[in-house]
Amino acid sequence: MPTPPSLGQRLQRLFLTGLLTLLPIWLTWVVVKFVFALLSDLSRPLVDPALASLAAANPRSLSWLQDPWVATALALVATVAVILLSGWLARRVFGQRLLRWFEALVARVPLASTIYGSARKLLDILQTQPDGTQRVVLIDFPHDQMKSVGFVTRVIRDQDSGRELAAVYVPTTPNPTSGYLEIVPVEKVTPTDWTVDQAMSFIISGGAVSPDTIPFAPPGGAQAPRA
Repeated sequence: MPTPPSLGQRLQRLFLTGLLTLLPIWLTWVVVKFVFALLSDLSRPLVDPALASLAAANPRSLSWLQDPWVATALALVATVAVILLSGWLARRVFGQRLLRWFEALVARVPLASTIYGSARKLLDILQTQPDGTQRVVLIDFPHDQMKSVGFVTRVIRDQDSGRELAAVYVPTTPNPTSGYLEIVPVEKVTPTDWTVDQAMSFIISGGAVSPDTIPFAPPGGAQAPRA
C-alpha cells in the first residue's frame, strides 16, 4: 500500500499547482497593463491639460476629472480612437493621399526617413507572402545545436563568391518587436510550412502554441526562401 504523502509534500504540490494556475493570469495582466499604459501615455500630454482646464472651470462638479484613473482611462480611449481612425483613413483615398504626403515629409528628415522607411518595409514584408517561397524559417542560433524561428526579409549575395545569403530577422520572446538580424547562408536555412501568424503565436506563447511537428534539419540541397 503506498505511503500517503506528508503534509510538506501536499503543501508543495498545492503551491506548484497554484503557481502554475496563476502564472498565465499574471503574465496576461503584465502584458495588458504594459500595453494599456503605453497607449495611454501617448495621449496624456494632450488629455491632462484639457481635463485640468475643465476641472478649473467648474471645480465643484468636475473636480473628479483630475483623478489619475480618469486621466489614464480617457487617454487610453483617445489613443485607441486615433488608431481606429488611422485604420479607417488608410482604407480611404483621402487617407492614402494623406499618408503619402506624410511619408514625403518624413523622407526629407535624414534620420527619421531611415527609421520610418526600414520599419515600413519590414512590416510590409511580414504582411505579404511571396509567390513560391516560405517566409518563416529556422536557423542555427545561437549555435549549431539550437534553432530559432526567423523571418526571411531578403536574399543577398556574397560580393566575392556570389554565395546566396539570407537576411533573417529573429524575434525575441514574448516581445517580437525586438530581436536580432542574422545573415545566414541559404543552405543553412531550414524552411517551414508555417504562416507568419503561426510563427508569431509560437514566439509570443513561448512555444506553448505550436504544431505537433517541425522540420529541425535543413533538407539536402534545399534553397532558402527568396524575399
